[in-house]
Amino acid sequence: MSTTPIYLDYAATTPVDPRVATEMGACLTLDGDFGNASSGHEFGRAAAARIARAREQVAGLIGAHGDEIIFTSGATESNNLAILGVARANADRGRHLVTSRTEHKAVLDPCKRLEKEGFSVTYLTPERSGLIPPAAVAAALRPDTQLVSLMCVNNEIGVVQDIAGIGTLCRAHGVAFHSDCAQAAGKVPLDAGTLPVDFLSFTAHKLYGPKGVGALYVRPGARGLLQPVTYGGGQEQGWRPGTLATHQIVGFGSACEIAAAELPAEAVRLTALRERLWSHLSALGGVQLNGEGARRVPGILNVSFEGVEGESLVSALRELAVSTGAACNSASAEASYVLRALGRDALLAGSSLRFSVGRFTRDSEVDRAGAAVVREVTRLRALSPASSVAGAAELGAWGEAGRIVSGEAGGPKEETWVRFHLLIEGDTVKDARVQALGCPHTLDVAAWLCRELRGRTRGALPPGGPADWAASRSVPVEKLGRLLVIEDALRACSLQWP
Repeated sequence: MSTTPIYLDYAATTPVDPRVATEMGACLTLDGDFGNASSGHEFGRAAAARIARAREQVAGLIGAHGDEIIFTSGATESNNLAILGVARANADRGRHLVTSRTEHKAVLDPCKRLEKEGFSVTYLTPERSGLIPPAAVAAALRPDTQLVSLMCVNNEIGVVQDIAGIGTLCRAHGVAFHSDCAQAAGKVPLDAGTLPVDFLSFTAHKLYGPKGVGALYVRPGARGLLQPVTYGGGQEQGWRPGTLATHQIVGFGSACEIAAAELPAEAVRLTALRERLWSHLSALGGVQLNGEGARRVPGILNVSFEGVEGESLVSALRELAVSTGAACNSASAEASYVLRALGRDALLAGSSLRFSVGRFTRDSEVDRAGAAVVREVTRLRALSPASSVAGAAELGAWGEAGRIVSGEAGGPKEETWVRFHLLIEGDTVKDARVQALGCPHTLDVAAWLCRELRGRTRGALPPGGPADWAASRSVPVEKLGRLLVIEDALRACSLQWP
């Protein structure tokens, strides 16, 4: 069996489709169309022709015209161009924006930047389903509101917003409307010709194109609302200067054309895969579907698992490539701000996984993934102090062999919960068992201490302290506080020692 993990993180990025890679390869070498599209010679004209065709392909995916597309380095740059460009260009008309707490950081961070420049931003809180009703947007509008920015599909929970309803509202109030469609383009039908949107951002690497290229759709009537945020060269009608990356743009165009052709059938297939995986996971019990009750994009399934710690779950699922949230936040130890905005507490948000299936996912992979998650959630729940049956047989047998003392620290509402059981005879530990809910380092140190405790006397309990354990087990310094809970549990055992 292959040791390569099953890839279930298509919402973070997609592999380049081989058909796209072939098109890109024809724009890289001397015998291909590698020229600078701004050059007047034959090589430049060939590259320009390639880009012109790609522009129409990209526009075609969202029902736009080629001259309404501005190429960028990705949706992040497109979002920045739309938000910063519109806000700064129209500051004399108003300095208020509306967005939501569950937007991608590529929207939230530009808004935070504008707040430092004297703008005010209203951050809407979604309903528990993740939806933001148009009425909530209407209530947030002010006479000085100049821009509303709300994503079409949430990147963590896959909920599809009522973009048409929100856009209609904005247009009626004379407010510009921008939508981050990075997770929507190529996944759900989009028609910029009929949708009441002024600016729409999307990117190639979410739809089987290359990283490093994206686009901003600008409605012709909204061009006067936008100003560039970078300067030099005059490319892209002056909105986004810089030598055009022919191979990336050609790849983007090819990916959009394929996505448009395959979208109807692929949407049905991915929905079936998503529901197939959910049938495995829901059978566990104690799982919550994030975004339940709302329309969701076919390929994303976000689930919160009760009674487990998220980092330990992900660490145990080495045969799967899954996410605990947005890829841009993966280095953060904090629970998903999107799930927190939906009302999930920090522990439940932290024990959530985002599964995203895609073009190359197969039924057998979904079945294997479901079985792996069921296996590890069941195992981790059995290790937890919340489990009434964990170790019951062993503890019962121990009762015949000596006295048992137990001690615990932390609790079910905290990030670390540890309970030790010591089998003692006289002044000596004969054996030790532990139940723990916590990160992988917590579980590792607790299990290691059980081995170290055997044969120790009451006076030598515990063996060393958290700093010593951290050094022995290579625990990061930021996890030291969790080892203090282990120490407290062992001290509680000492207090119970007769």
